[in-house]
Formats: sequence, structure tokens, C-alpha cells
Amino acid sequence: MDIASRPAEPAENTQVADAAPPPTAPPVIRREDYQPPAWLVPETGLEFTLGIDATLVASKLRVVRNPDGSGDAVLRLNGDQIVPLAVRVDGAAVNDWRLDGPDLLIDLPGAEHLVEVETQVNPAANSQLMGLYASNGMLCTQCEAEGFRRITFFPDRPDVLSTYSVRMTGDKGTFPILLSNGNCTAQGENADGTHWAEWHDPWPKPSYLFALVAGELVANHDTFTTTSGRKVDCNIWVRPGDEDRTQHAMDSLIASMKWDEEAFGREYDLDLFNIVAVSDFNMGAMENKGLNVFNTRYVLADPETATDADYDAVEGVIGHEYFHNWSGNRITCRDWFQLSLKEGFTVLRDQLFSADMGSEAVKRIEDVRVLRSAQFPEDSGPLAHPIRPDSYQEISNFYTATVYNKGAEVIRMMRTMAGPQQFRKGTDLYFDRHDGEAATCEDFVRSMEQGSGLDLAQFRLWYSQAGTPQVAVTLKHEGTTATLHLSQTVPPTPGQPEKQPVPIPLRIGLFDRESKEHTGEQLIVLTKASDTFVFEDFAKLPVLSINRGFSAPVSIEFDRPNEDLVFLAAHDDDPFARYEAMQSLVVQHLVAAVSGGLNDAARTAGRAAIGQAFAAIVTDPALDDLMRGELMILPAESYLAEQMLIADPGAIHAEREALKAWLGCEYAEALGALHDRAVGVPYSRDAAARGARKIKSQALGYIAAGNKAEGARRAIAQYRSADNMTDRQGALLILSSLDVPEREEALADFHARYEANALVIDKWFSLQAGSFHPDVLTHIRELAGHPDFTMTNPNRVRALYMAAAVNPKAFHDESGEGYRLIGDLIRRLDPINPQTAARFVPSLGRWRRIEPVRAAMMREELQKTAAEPDLSRDVREQVTKSLG
Repeated sequence: MDIASRPAEPAENTQVADAAPPPTAPPVIRREDYQPPAWLVPETGLEFTLGIDATLVASKLRVVRNPDGSGDAVLRLNGDQIVPLAVRVDGAAVNDWRLDGPDLLIDLPGAEHLVEVETQVNPAANSQLMGLYASNGMLCTQCEAEGFRRITFFPDRPDVLSTYSVRMTGDKGTFPILLSNGNCTAQGENADGTHWAEWHDPWPKPSYLFALVAGELVANHDTFTTTSGRKVDCNIWVRPGDEDRTQHAMDSLIASMKWDEEAFGREYDLDLFNIVAVSDFNMGAMENKGLNVFNTRYVLADPETATDADYDAVEGVIGHEYFHNWSGNRITCRDWFQLSLKEGFTVLRDQLFSADMGSEAVKRIEDVRVLRSAQFPEDSGPLAHPIRPDSYQEISNFYTATVYNKGAEVIRMMRTMAGPQQFRKGTDLYFDRHDGEAATCEDFVRSMEQGSGLDLAQFRLWYSQAGTPQVAVTLKHEGTTATLHLSQTVPPTPGQPEKQPVPIPLRIGLFDRESKEHTGEQLIVLTKASDTFVFEDFAKLPVLSINRGFSAPVSIEFDRPNEDLVFLAAHDDDPFARYEAMQSLVVQHLVAAVSGGLNDAARTAGRAAIGQAFAAIVTDPALDDLMRGELMILPAESYLAEQMLIADPGAIHAEREALKAWLGCEYAEALGALHDRAVGVPYSRDAAARGARKIKSQALGYIAAGNKAEGARRAIAQYRSADNMTDRQGALLILSSLDVPEREEALADFHARYEANALVIDKWFSLQAGSFHPDVLTHIRELAGHPDFTMTNPNRVRALYMAAAVNPKAFHDESGEGYRLIGDLIRRLDPINPQTAARFVPSLGRWRRIEPVRAAMMREELQKTAAEPDLSRDVREQVTKSLG
């Protein structure tokens, strides 16, 4: 399914307000307490009588005693906000069943039984969007992680695998299309205007992979023939009128199927693959076996309504969910602590796929940017946890950047150390050995160890330790010898005060300053707390390029002179290392400026070094524009804050904007020429045209920062002449931050042009909430009262409020209004959709790393939330840990 550490904070920053009474915490689920299920369910039959306000569900479960289980004669079937209408065992009604909280308990003395349970649910009232719910007249399901228990009583855990047979009956006018997992085996019509369809999935699966969709849908249809000759019918189902925007999704699906055969030897195993686009969805997408359910934003795309980034996201998420067919479905998780087994591995697979489909260099930079903006702060905050957690209170809260993105980096490190061919041997062994099983992270590591020949005994610490390792680097030169000294520390995290050294694979290059070439890339692995590596035949001190390709998810601490960073930014042949040099040059300058460590001379010298590297990037004819656009991006304010023990968001924002304005003024002529050149490139989806659109918006941002009038003139001209969403949104992004008349003109035109398109109106909300306009908080409050805003659609809520939460100007406004805005949202949204509400808590939970005045206001919002009497488990866990 698609969801830098620092030392401990000073004591004086932990007492910013009176402590609230500790909230009542939900029960803790611990990995060490895992027990195999007492009963297995080899076969499941489900019959649905469909209705928007009332759907009847009749289940037939063949249950057998698990020989590896506890021997308990009581069958526990999980439920959530449902009650049984009838219970039968082996065909006879029973009345001695009982409820234990939400769960149904039935005494079963024998070894095998047929258990039947009838329930009724109200999809229209299901605002949590978990289980069976209604979306614009359509019925659909979301069962990961524990949504199936909201449909019917079942042992709702991932290690209970069952084959499913499903029959759906519903009004043909309301539900003309009836879909479920697997293959459609029969269908027909009834005399009363209803019709029915029967589906069977031959592959055993856990309940979280069950799916049902019923509604008015049309399909874009194509076929794919697998390596063994199996013909697969591929359908992408959407609302009537949206089918013209599904071709990119179909192309991405077929490319994914072909790539997985070639890269991992994995062939699709059914005759049918369905994708359904749903407008109300908590996540990005869901990999239900044979019937993927997607948020519409990751399916619908055409040049008029989708940016280049949207196209990339569709391709990546389509690939991710398809790749789950093997890394998640054919081999699933034994328990939810093993979530990274499927998600981390599948994220790596979708990253490799996207790199092969486009620019490998740009994709790697994008992946690292996501990791640093989302996962590094998680690792250094109150919600830090290993990629395989030891405990949780609400499993929905562990769909995190750590489990997904860091999990992918951990497996990527195995690939780096083993090499692609040996890594493939390890994954082949894993797929062959555990096909059809509910496996663990240890099963994957053991398969990788035996298949690739790696010794991963120490490497397993990456699975059990939280926190981002910090690697301190020094490079010395004497005679003809260069000596590299490395030391690592893994900072304390909640529940883990002491850490052991982990293996850290680092790709390095040592450049000769005169020839501007290196002696060949090498892979060194730091396994100790500190170690020394010696390199001979260097007449002068070389320039070190380290962690090339971001070979390890660590923070590098290396005090390098500006001239070395300028050298690498201009000459490094590793694209990521070149990007990293430019980022480091800017980071060390801005951190020093924010910390008050720059006098006028040092500020001038720092800007001059940045300008020298920036000018080379803007004008280098050897650079392709996609890479040029990446190199032009300044470090995010959240990443800058991570470099400081205690951050002042206001000072960071001011210094970063000042540097951007200086670059815009100093290099106005070159940036104007770059923008003019890009404007002349006609629209297409090829790399050159995409690169031109990328640098067009990047250049425009710098121009507007340096000269608002010139920026507004170019932006409104770009907006008016745009023939695609990338250019139009890029121009509107600049205009939305400017206090100029053209802003209102463009925003009004954009809304009028796209008022019937929900996904594009989401962009309209986000652009305004994410702007640096002086009145941005006023705009956000006004947008919350706009007729197009609703609290019941997760996309719309995220469009407005998540854009505000990640906007440093709005969120960290010195008045505290940004914190109150998000705190109020959490409290209002929790009764409606707790899963979405919980995702806003971490933005407030970073209070310990923020200067005391703002920290007190952030903490106050958490305390207000903790005081709410009926908080969901989702929000309660996040708030409790954030208050600590």
C-alpha cells in the first residue's frame, strides 16, 4: 500500500509549558508476543447484497485447527463496529456465541467446522473510509491494515491465508459493474432489476487484500502477454468521462509487467488485472490481489490537467502496486511488525523501475530528497522507530517514511554490497522459498545471505535500531599517502538510548585537483565505531567524493572548504555527488548565517562560492536540463532545520529567501536567458522537453525572488501562453506568492477553467496554502470556508491543510496561528477520519527541535488535543508519543 538525528535536546527546551495530565494510552501490541493463530481459514465464501445505506454480508468460513497454534477451542473472529445478525456452525444456528469487546467468540470443540455469520453495514456512514464505504454513489473497500473486520467477522491478521469466492448482488442501474479479486466465474440478471456476479481468487491471501468495487464505471482495456504466453486482460476502471485520461496509467501498467519479468523474473499469475480509480481514498493506492484500488490522483493524467511530476507519480505508484503482486501478495507478512518486508522491498523495486523508465540520476536525487524531508526528521523525533518496530498501539500509524523509504534504503545497501547479479540470486531464492507464505524480515535477510553470499549478521542491526547514523569524516595527506578516517555514531532514540555500530557501505572517489579525474570509484564498508582507510600515490591532497549515489542513508559530517565543494559541484562525475556538493555548499552557508556565525566578509565569501557553482550549473552546456533543474533547487527549510540542534524557523526562512533573492539579482541575465530558451521548447513528453519545463519554472522562481515586477511579468505571460499543466502550475506557483494584481487574475482563471475537475481544484487549494504570500494565513482561513472545500474527502483536506503544515512561512508564523490551524484541524477531523487526522500530528510533534517561544505554542496544541476525551487510537498514540 501506498504511505538527521541529532544529540538530545538541552534540558531548558523541554520545559516550555506546564505538563498536561498523561492521556490514556491504547493497549500496546508487541512483536515478541506473537503467537500463531489457533485456527486457520483455508476457504472463505462471501455473499453481498449491495446497498449504499445498507449492505448485507453473509460469510462462510471453513475453519481448521492450526497444528502449530495454541490448541484453543475458542474461535476468535475480529470485528469493528459491527454486530452479528445470525451465527451458524455446521449448518445449525448457535446462540452461545459471545462478544469480547468488538470480537466474536465461538466455542468449537472439533478440528474442522463451517462457520457462517451474517452482518449488515452502512457504507454511506463510513467516513473513516476503512472497510466497505461509499464514494460518489460507488461502493469500494479498503482493508489494509484492519479494515476487513469492519465488513464481517474474521481472524483479521496477515498470517491467516484463504482462498476467496465472492457473490455480489445489486441494483443494475446503481451498480452496473461488479468487481472483486481474481477471475469472474459467472454473472447474470434477476427479474427484480438486480444483477449478480461471482468471483474466485485461486491464490490464498490474507483478509487485508480482499477488495470489492461496485458502481457505474467504464474501462480502458488492453492486453499483455507474459513470458510463458499467458494472455492477461488489463482494465483501468474510471467514472464515465475520465477514460481519456487513463492511457498513461495503462502504459505504465504494461511497462511494469514487462519490467518485473526482466528485472526480477516475476510473471503475473492471473488472467485478469483490474485497477479502479476512486475519488475518496485515504492512501495513494492498494495492491489487492488482481483488483488494485487507486486514488484518482495516481491514475488520471493528460497534459492539460497533470504536471510532469504527476505523470511520474502515476507511473511510480502503478508500478509499486503491481510489484506487490509478488513482494506482498504471493509472499505476505507474518504480522504487521514485518510491514517493511513488503513495503520497503517494493519501494526499492518501484524506484529501480522508475529509474529505468527515465533518468536514473534524477530519480535517485528525488528519492533522497523525499527521505531527507520526511524520514530523517522522523528518525530524530519522538516518533522514531526501526524499520521493523518492536511495538505499536495503532498499526495505521506505522505506514511511515521509516518503514517505506528507509526500508528501501536498507535493502538497497544489500544490493550495493552484493552487486546486482548476486542481489538477484538472493531475491530469486526468497521468492522461490517463501511463495505462498506469510514471511518475516528475517526470512528475507536469510535468503539474501544465502543467495548472495553476504554475511549479514551485523547488518541485521539496521532492522532493529532506529535513528540516522552520523558519519564523521577527515581526510589527511602526507607524502604520497591519503588517509581517510571515519567514525560513526547512532544517536539515542525513544526506547533505545544506546546503539551499536552498523555496517555502512560508502562509495567513494578521490579526485586529482589538476586533472579533475578520480582514480576509480571504490566501495568501502565502515563496520566499526571508527576506522582508517589508506590510499597511495597521491602527490597532493585529493578531493574526496563520498557516499556517491547516496550508497548509505546516513548523515555525513565533513568540514570541507568551499573550494572543494565548488570543485565537486562542477566536476564530479557522479550525479548525486555533484548535487550533494551543491547542497552542502548552501547548507553550511545558511546554517552559519542562521546561527549568527557569519560577518559581512564571510557572508560575501559564502555567497560568492555558491554563486560560482550556481553560474556553472545554469550555463553548463554539457548538463541535460532535467539534471540542471535538480542542481538549481535549494535545500528545503525542513532539511536545514535538521542540521541544527534547536532551529529558528523564522530565521531559516529569512536567510534562505535572502540567498534566493541574491542569486536572482546577481544572475538575472543568465536566468532570463535560461527562461527564454526554455519557453521556446514545444510541449512533448520526451526528456528534453520535460527538462525545459523543469528549468523554466526553476528560473522563474529565482527571477521573481530577485525582481518581483519582472517575475510577475514573466509568470503571467507563461500562464497565459501555457498549453500544459506543468507550465501553467509553475507560473501560478510564482504568482500565488506575489502581492500583485496578476495573482488574482490567474487564480480566478484557473478555478473557472478547472472547476469541474476535482484533482486540479486540489492543486488550486494547495498552491495558495503553500505560498509565501504575506497574507497566506488569511487566505488559508478563507479557503477553509470555500464552497469547494470539504472535510470528508482526504484529497481535499490534504490539499489545503497539509500544504499549510509543510509551508514554513504559514506553519511557523511567529503568532502561532499556523500551529492553532493544524491543531484545530486534528481535533475536528479525528471524529470523521482518524487515519488522516493522525498524519498531521507529527508536524506539531517536532516542538523539541524548535526555539522555545514557538515550541511552547506547538506543545500547547498537542496538549489541547490530548485533553479531548474521545480521541481515536490513531491520534492518541501520535499525540502521547509527541508529548513524551
